[in-house]
Amino acid sequence: MSRVGKYPVTIPAGVEVAIANNILTARGKLGQLTLALTDLVDTTVADGRVTVIPKSKATPSRQMWGTTRALVASMVQGVSIGFSRSMEVTGTGYRAAVQGKNLVINLGYSHDVIYPIPEGIKITCERPTLIKVEGVDKRLVGQVAAEIRSKRPPEPYKGKGVKYTDETIRRKEGKKK
Repeated sequence: MSRVGKYPVTIPAGVEVAIANNILTARGKLGQLTLALTDLVDTTVADGRVTVIPKSKATPSRQMWGTTRALVASMVQGVSIGFSRSMEVTGTGYRAAVQGKNLVINLGYSHDVIYPIPEGIKITCERPTLIKVEGVDKRLVGQVAAEIRSKRPPEPYKGKGVKYTDETIRRKEGKKK
């Protein structure tokens, strides 16, 4: 029995959820998202709730039960509240700035790292060492943040690099004399 799938997703005020041709569409104040539904589960919208029920007791159907419910919940939260991920740039001379449709990051290389901002993502830099990635799609926000972090991951000796603000870097002791 799925512990996630058995709970219905409550639709908040200002969000419309509709199912047509096996495609679920969530529309809210921040935008619109769509999800292609699988034939392994039944998804219904009634009384301000989205309910997901497996069609059979087979393993693939039960696996998609919780997965579909989690995807629908992320869509509803995304179009109503949105998702964000904050990152910190640590290191001498390391900084970030948004220039037009690009994020320009100076990470100690001989050149600036230029990251093109994808459609549907908003990147802001309140300080030169703080990057905030915001968007409607949870997967896309996480993917963009991971790609920015991969340009210079934090190293364990001095902690230099790009890290998430809620991430803890395990520090190592340097060499001894």
